[in-house]
Amino acid sequence: MVLSDVFDLFVKQSPVTVMVRATMENVLSAERLDGLFAQTAVRQRPSDLAFSLIADLMGTVVCGVRPSMHAAFQARSEEIDVSLRALYGKLQGVETQVTRELVRDTAARLTQIIDHTQGAMSAWLPGYRVKILDGNHLRRTDRRLKELRTENSAPLPGHSLVMLDPERMLAIDLFPCEDGHAQERSLLPEVLPTIEQGDVIVADRNFCTMDFFAGIADRGAGFIIRQHKKTLRWELEEDCFEEGRIETGIVYEQAMRLLPEKGEPWLVRRISVELNEPTRDGDTEIHVLTNLPESVDASTIAEIYRRRWTIETAFQELEATLEGELCTLCYPQAALFAFAMALVAYNVLSTVKAALRGEYGVEKINQEVSGYYLADEVAGTWRGMMIVLPAEYWTERFTGRTPRQMAQFLCATARHIRLSAFRKHPRGPKKKPPAKMNKKHRRHVSTARILKQRHCKSTKK
Repeated sequence: MVLSDVFDLFVKQSPVTVMVRATMENVLSAERLDGLFAQTAVRQRPSDLAFSLIADLMGTVVCGVRPSMHAAFQARSEEIDVSLRALYGKLQGVETQVTRELVRDTAARLTQIIDHTQGAMSAWLPGYRVKILDGNHLRRTDRRLKELRTENSAPLPGHSLVMLDPERMLAIDLFPCEDGHAQERSLLPEVLPTIEQGDVIVADRNFCTMDFFAGIADRGAGFIIRQHKKTLRWELEEDCFEEGRIETGIVYEQAMRLLPEKGEPWLVRRISVELNEPTRDGDTEIHVLTNLPESVDASTIAEIYRRRWTIETAFQELEATLEGELCTLCYPQAALFAFAMALVAYNVLSTVKAALRGEYGVEKINQEVSGYYLADEVAGTWRGMMIVLPAEYWTERFTGRTPRQMAQFLCATARHIRLSAFRKHPRGPKKKPPAKMNKKHRRHVSTARILKQRHCKSTKK
């Protein structure tokens, strides 16, 4: 059987895996990645261990194909001319600007592919480009470093800010920070230069600062950011008046004057939502500040902020489907690089979903298709597929394709997918958890006797 016949067989039997592998080859080709590294890296230099190889190995780990970098290296040790120690040395030195550019570059490429699939979702605010900003703290790692072994503390390898394009569900930018204790606001000076005229930044109250507001406005962009109680000086200009209702409560609006320490005071709109149910922090009312014009009504602004949870859902899906926070990677630069590769893999899955939306419709895919089962299919099929279809085959077939050609291939392959195999199974409303039990003096019980008692009660009824 020739390779083209084998490829066609995988297209029919596991089209999702083929779509993911083809897309990765197109946006993560060795030529593209090594060129990106050469242009971006400052301290590290190209060596016998190419950056593209490190990214390839890490990709198999975050996608669940291999359980660790050690396992990924061991599986390909015959073709790698350096030691495992050299691999980890290179990984520990990946500079944060390289990590960030990896996410930015691949996201830009995937944006073009998604637009050609016609699978982008409807605009949140026509005439503007909405971007959601949020922070992500990497979970603690093992205490593998010598200095940490005597510390009775959880080592934090860093955190980052992520910018999400909600219409394409792509993480389009990453702002990594090696200091796990640094405030998220300390990264805002890096965020401001990326904001362009016509953007609308949606963020939680952690990003409510006078300097950030002023920087956004100076760039001709808008913001929809929840008010923080302590980070601003302000005064209200008028009484609030009711503007309508959204799903979560009644919407009010009033003018508010910001009072910077330097410069003239300036007006913003304060949109308040009297909530039907308190937040998990016990708030019965939230206040959202915006500089958008009056043509964008208060209810629309409140609804856009309510949909800010989209990025939290993306983080939850990333955590559930991909291994982006490896507890064995203690060095901050290595841990942040792993998280970046997980974001790239998430973006590739989002591109696959966009192709599905282009073929089957936005509502059907968003409501019925599970990212978890898509990722599980890829992890389960990848190894076998790569044995019979070597890397050279994918490179020759997909590296040089344009975004339009890739979109055409993805949409054609999507027609082979049996959607029922990836159906979501949403759970019902969460029940209140029982009170925590005292584990110190608890007794043992027989599970079989408990079940027997249940059976006796049911038969009596």
